[in-house]
Amino acid sequence: MCRLSELELERGALALVRGQAIALFRVDETTVYALADHDPYDRHATLARGIVGRDGPVPFVASPVHKHAFDLRTGQCLDDAHVCVTAYDVKVADGMVLVGHRKPVAVSPRAPGA
Repeated sequence: MCRLSELELERGALALVRGQAIALFRVDETTVYALADHDPYDRHATLARGIVGRDGPVPFVASPVHKHAFDLRTGQCLDDAHVCVTAYDVKVADGMVLVGHRKPVAVSPRAPGA
């Protein structure tokens, strides 16, 4: 849990949630997404340092090392339908960011073959 005001727009931040390294991404004034902070391509905790962007309606983070893009809503890799990172439910209440449970694995509508 942290204050929404502590998160920079379109930047990642690292948080420790129930013993797990979680990357938080604030994409606008009220929307925050959370992904596990590991790049499945190099197995390092680097996603929080990734580049946040948008491809049409899809908010994503590109890993800072390999540049693979991950849908912030689902964790699905936009470059490889077989790869994803864990996404978490996020709620913003009274200016506080609350990270909830893992989201079920879902294939992004943008994933190849979907």
